[in-house]
Amino acid sequence: MARNGKSINVKIATSKVIKALETKLAQLQKDKANQKVNEEKYSKATEKWNKEIAKLALAHISKATELSANVRWNGEVNVDFNLPKGSIELPEMPEKDFESFNDWQYKEMIDEIENAIRILKMTDEEVVSTSTYNTIARYL
Repeated sequence: MARNGKSINVKIATSKVIKALETKLAQLQKDKANQKVNEEKYSKATEKWNKEIAKLALAHISKATELSANVRWNGEVNVDFNLPKGSIELPEMPEKDFESFNDWQYKEMIDEIENAIRILKMTDEEVVSTSTYNTIARYL
């Protein structure tokens, strides 16, 4: 529903919805095929970013406020400290430019999209009903 309480009433061509679902399906399949490589690349970029942050922060640790340290249940030592506003400028954090799913999520999404495409290709309706659209909207 729209903010003012009125529902949105649009008619979307079935062919456009099919095309959008096919595009999404292709993107999901591409992401899944490249997931391991993408995850490794993202992990390396994040690791590099973490090291940059640590280097920056440790260079300014003398300005730290509210320093605390504790030993975790597994023996790791956790050290936290706050730096005053403006004492360091953080580099841009790596962004994930792909979707990653575990196998069951991926299979479920692919099945739902493929089923929707099959059903939509069998219909004689020129536009998609609101209930159908609401069911598949999360994939568009």
